[in-house]
Amino acid sequence: MLELNDDAVFYAFSADLEPVMTIKSGDTVRIRTQDCFANQLKADNTIDGLDWDRVNPATGPIYIEGAEPGDVLKVHLHAIDVDSKACMCTGEAEGTCGDLFADGLVNVVKPVVDGKLIWDEGVELDCRPMIGVIGVAPEPGKSINCGTPDHHGGNMDTTIIEAGATLYFPVSVEGALFGCGDVHAVMGDGEISVSGAEIASWVTASFEVLKDRSLTNPALLNDTQFCTIASEPSLDAACDTAVHDMVRILSERCEGISTEDLVMLLSLCADVQVSQIVDPQKTARFVVPRRVVEAYGFTW
Repeated sequence: MLELNDDAVFYAFSADLEPVMTIKSGDTVRIRTQDCFANQLKADNTIDGLDWDRVNPATGPIYIEGAEPGDVLKVHLHAIDVDSKACMCTGEAEGTCGDLFADGLVNVVKPVVDGKLIWDEGVELDCRPMIGVIGVAPEPGKSINCGTPDHHGGNMDTTIIEAGATLYFPVSVEGALFGCGDVHAVMGDGEISVSGAEIASWVTASFEVLKDRSLTNPALLNDTQFCTIASEPSLDAACDTAVHDMVRILSERCEGISTEDLVMLLSLCADVQVSQIVDPQKTARFVVPRRVVEAYGFTW
């Protein structure tokens, strides 16, 4: 298995980046990621010394041979192995509750023991490791910082981007230029404080270039669900885009059902869900049960 350490990180997805690793379609890579604060916060209340130019690093980029604009990059997440300490923050003007604080930012560091985040003596939370920042380069001439999600992926902060999931990204540049980081030991949908339980990790993923389908925004498949993920300036717009992406994909890949019937069926069984509401663009997902669409021959 190939391995990529976290001494190769970047802070904006761009076609201009030099790849730090070149792999073939079908390869598997074990990737070391820093937490979203570049592993700078080692103790409680140390955020005043934070270097804000080193926030949301993504490890990479990885060049995938054969990936060309118009293709889809398939990324299967085999494992997300997190470290033993997580940190998070909140405070003035940050997150959805930033209006409640007037004293800058505070941070806490919490241990992770036997798959649980130890919040205090009375509360332990089951860890559910997921990746916050994951994606490919946008089209040439465009640079998107790692804190912002868009059609290329990026800081989608979507809780179902976890081990066992398979993600699909629209390829806009030769080689795709994949990167990931910002892993959370646990996070609630919305990420309302502006951070989850930020933690360094090892991510094991395999990569495949798909020539037989197209995407405008990322999509995700797991054992029970297929979902479209969209990021837009408002949550309303993100929901609208995710729903329309799903209808287009299913209309093309399902048989024996009209668009009208498909929309009505989705209104019964599919869910619009919030991924995050704290980044420069908001992210929503539209989730449909696989068993329903597979009844109409859907494959992805």
